[in-house]
Amino acid sequence: MPVAEISRNLLQDYFTAHGDNAIFIAKTYYRTLTGLRQLGNDSDALSSVSISKSMFETILRDLLLTRTDHTVELYEGSGSNWRLIKTGTPGCLGSFEDVLFATNDMQDTPVVMAVQAAVRENERVLGLAFVNLTKRSMGLTEFLDDDHYTNLESAIIALGCKECIVPQENVNSKDVERLRDVFTRCNVLLREKKKNIFKARDAGQDLSRLVKGSPEQLKDSIFSSELAAGALSALLVYTDLLADDSNYGKFALEPYSINAFMRLDAAALRALNVLEGKGDANKNFSLFGLMNRTCTAGMGKRLLNRWLKQPLLDVDEINMRLDVVQIFVEDAALRQDMRQHLKRIPDMERLIRKVDKRKASLQDIVKLYQATVRLPFIKDILERYNGESASLINKHFLESLKTWIGPQHLGKFEGLVEAAVDLEQIQAGEYIIAAGYDSNLQNIKSERDSVEDKIQKVYKAAADELDVDKALKLEKTSQWGHVFRLTKKEEPKVRRQLNANYITLETRKDGVKFTNAKLKRLSEQYITLSEDYANTQRALVGKVVEVTATFNEVFEGAASLVAELDVLVSFAELSVSSASPYVRPLITSSDTGDIILKESRHPCVEAQDGVSFIPNDCCLVRGKSWFQIITGPNMGGKSTFIRQVGVNVLMAQVGCYVPCDYATISVRDSIFARVGAGDCQLRGVSTFMAEMLETAAILKAATDKSLIIIDELGRGTSTYDGFGLAWAICEYLTEVTRAPTLFATHFHELTALENSADSGRQTVGVANFHVKAHLDDVSRKLTMLYKVEEGACDQSFGIHVAEFAHFPQSVIELAKEKANELEDFSQLSKKEDGSNEEVGSKRKRVCGPDDTLWGAARARKFLEDFASLPLDQLEYNDAVAEIKRLKSELDIDAADNVWLQQFL
Repeated sequence: MPVAEISRNLLQDYFTAHGDNAIFIAKTYYRTLTGLRQLGNDSDALSSVSISKSMFETILRDLLLTRTDHTVELYEGSGSNWRLIKTGTPGCLGSFEDVLFATNDMQDTPVVMAVQAAVRENERVLGLAFVNLTKRSMGLTEFLDDDHYTNLESAIIALGCKECIVPQENVNSKDVERLRDVFTRCNVLLREKKKNIFKARDAGQDLSRLVKGSPEQLKDSIFSSELAAGALSALLVYTDLLADDSNYGKFALEPYSINAFMRLDAAALRALNVLEGKGDANKNFSLFGLMNRTCTAGMGKRLLNRWLKQPLLDVDEINMRLDVVQIFVEDAALRQDMRQHLKRIPDMERLIRKVDKRKASLQDIVKLYQATVRLPFIKDILERYNGESASLINKHFLESLKTWIGPQHLGKFEGLVEAAVDLEQIQAGEYIIAAGYDSNLQNIKSERDSVEDKIQKVYKAAADELDVDKALKLEKTSQWGHVFRLTKKEEPKVRRQLNANYITLETRKDGVKFTNAKLKRLSEQYITLSEDYANTQRALVGKVVEVTATFNEVFEGAASLVAELDVLVSFAELSVSSASPYVRPLITSSDTGDIILKESRHPCVEAQDGVSFIPNDCCLVRGKSWFQIITGPNMGGKSTFIRQVGVNVLMAQVGCYVPCDYATISVRDSIFARVGAGDCQLRGVSTFMAEMLETAAILKAATDKSLIIIDELGRGTSTYDGFGLAWAICEYLTEVTRAPTLFATHFHELTALENSADSGRQTVGVANFHVKAHLDDVSRKLTMLYKVEEGACDQSFGIHVAEFAHFPQSVIELAKEKANELEDFSQLSKKEDGSNEEVGSKRKRVCGPDDTLWGAARARKFLEDFASLPLDQLEYNDAVAEIKRLKSELDIDAADNVWLQQFL
């Protein structure tokens, strides 16, 4: 695992990196090696690169928040005296939190996770524990998983895991490789630790010291899952939480289940463009960027990120969010007033964290105060609403808000700040404790003010003595304190007096600095009193921070409520500000209802400049069109159509309006997507293998309550192999999985599945759809219409699309010629009378829908008969004879069936 070691020079306040780290930083961030310096002799020279403060912060954010494949160590010192002062990993940001949270770039609070697996009764069981060090929460769970770790992958996505520890294995088995592959796909840093720390023996005792609440409440969590408890023990050792007393009693134990939210894997996030990526041309390229209309300084954005990875399954919870969104959609004044106040709310979560760690400054306390005085305005706005959802607003927001802003809670905090802080000085950018707050502080300030008055009198006396009233300046310096200064132009006029009665300190271009005995003595007194004042201020600030920390539980509740309001108001703003307004979806349980989207649109595509989006209907109806096969030309809009259905379902279950004219959605427990090439050659996986792995995960993990999106399956291998796989997968999905599915393909023979209901093997409902295109009869030019209509399409128009790409005309002509030969598109190979074929011509028998349907059924019967043979009970010769008999019967039936011939 790469470790980026960076050093900070105390004397000049800059950073350096050395050796391989210097080369890595130069190549990755400076994109040139010219900035490298060589330290030492040529043979033993050490590469070094200097890093400015702003570049250090950029590198830190990229390594720990984006790349998540490095740890960072910061050393401080000079010369040969260096010491490690800070360490950060993607899951444990540690002391770098202040730098990373300094801007609003933090879209999520990272989580570190521990996982260990075991096999019980031939089933794979995983114990999982997680800790969010920023939000001070932890949890553990145990669940069954398949060979591809699909449940683990969805848990990683939902929790926002950035780093994971697993027990060290002595062998690299296929199972270990699959596990590592999951973490690689999810961009998670994987670290192996010794097995002996994955023991649950002290988990209960350790947990009781860290978690809020009584130890009795924790027993069920610990003893119900030994694997998860062992993972939690390892996590506590790795994060070293018990070494810091300030962590005791501060963590919340959160219940977590993999069935609590819609399951999403890395392929689905990528296919639906849920989160922002480096290659996005603008913020509207991703669903997160489009939906992020939040106003608060970071809190709303992080909650939106979490919600998009944790779509809801409970119909009542979804409708609760939709009810609140509807309130702000229908009342523009309420929405705008709320947004104006939310814009003035600072990042309370970050400030709470600093207070909790006793690292808050007085400015941080004032920011919390500014947030609390804004809460009554938010309460007043919510109270203005008196519609049919008023009881929901009161129960979900107002009851808690009224309690928190009352005199017994945040009212006391406001009183503390107003008494302790000199609020009048804030406008001048100075955050200090009010002198009247502490008698000792008041006395020191009075003494200092008295000394300052005496200094002013000495200054006036010196000006009169030297007769340079306007030219003489009184300045404060860090080296000498208060000094006099005359310009070099005025100094010769009083040089004799200066030499006789004053002490010259410094002569520079800007003038001569000097003092006298009185000013020197008073300046020393002023410096001493200022130091006493500063020390007393620091001590009092520490006390204010200590008292503020007692309000943290109320702050956390208020921050959570404000962030939720921020996201819901953001949904409303998105819904009404779109060029084509969004609509509230009707939500039904997963066991009932259909997925009907009228005039649906892809929200990210329609938001791009210069795009006039053509909406389409999608009707996934149980028993009729629950499984849809979508054919049509390349570039016709098939991929966009199937993705927009997935995006609409995801948005609805997050609690947002959807870009449709009408929508009813049956809740889905997961979305599986197999879209795009997804080439993974950098980790040794080919395009086709990645396609097969993603499809295998779908077949193993999808249920009848899932939504499946598949685009162009089987293109990475030969035509016959690809078609055979596509047909078999379609049959499995319609007969076994029975989930609503959108299957875009160029294998037009798959459209025969619509008629396979006659065989009596399935009743899920298969329907054919196609994207419409117009081919001019005269010019043979193709025009994409981007409309999805019922029925199959028997052409892909690939050659016409090649013409769009300006292929050489000779290539186009040859392509048409070969297409005619292979697919028998023309009759040029026949004689005019049609009775005989030309010499040397090639003609292929076309495999029709009936051939495909009957052939697939016969092949299936052959496989079933073969599987039923009692091979373990037969003699070798008898077994061979039976197999030959089955093969012979299949060969006879294949004589008149093109599909079976291709199959064999």
